[in-house]
Amino acid sequence: MLSYLEQFIEPLSGWTDVLDVLLVTLVLYNLLLLIRGTRAVQILLGILLLVVFYYTARAFDLPALKTTLETFFAILPVAMIVLFQDEIRSALARFGRTPMLGFSSQQEVESAFNAIAIAASTLAERRVGALIVLERSEGLRNYIENGIRLDATISVDLLISLFTPDTPTHDGAVIIQGDRLAAATCFLPLTRSSRLSTEFGTRHRAGLGISEETDALAIIVSEETGRISAALGGDMIRGLDSNDLVNLLYRSLEREVAKPEARAA
Repeated sequence: MLSYLEQFIEPLSGWTDVLDVLLVTLVLYNLLLLIRGTRAVQILLGILLLVVFYYTARAFDLPALKTTLETFFAILPVAMIVLFQDEIRSALARFGRTPMLGFSSQQEVESAFNAIAIAASTLAERRVGALIVLERSEGLRNYIENGIRLDATISVDLLISLFTPDTPTHDGAVIIQGDRLAAATCFLPLTRSSRLSTEFGTRHRAGLGISEETDALAIIVSEETGRISAALGGDMIRGLDSNDLVNLLYRSLEREVAKPEARAA
């Protein structure tokens, strides 16, 4: 009887091995997504370099270096938890919300995109300057870390209040990460392009700059003209209205069609 069961189960063992590898790959992939764009990437590279030094010390019989690194590796797990407790808590919460996708449902996508478009249009009508940056495949956490952490639900009222003049969050950019408003008052790199007209101010230069450094989408509202522009892939797209903005969000973030062509105001 046992031999019969073993013959029946043995062919399935290959499938379990494949499933095992796929699950490990999935976990590692999502862990890499969690640390993308953070200080953890540089720290991980530093640890890998120390591992190389450790095996070099073993190969060349360097007892002092070997003992020092072994002591360091022994306390490393505890040190990582203490140093990155906030990042770990935030990452686990985000992983638990949406382990595979930035948005968990089509309804959330529509709600977030509509909120961004309505807020931008409202700010444009009031001639209030704004800079909203949406993360795509390249992480923006280095820029999030220099701003005010929010980790809030995307809403029209919140976006408008963040850019209200004479408030602490008026200057700088708001960064949206997945379906969450990650941070406000974030400072971005300014473009060095000579193609940008001198009529554009710091917000436009910052929006274009972040689109050159990363694949992020930047939405800029001009307080001088009340016009809405967007920067994507180093190109400035001008003269957008609410519907244009929603369509642009779908095209760039849902990847349904190719990147839109820049057009004049």
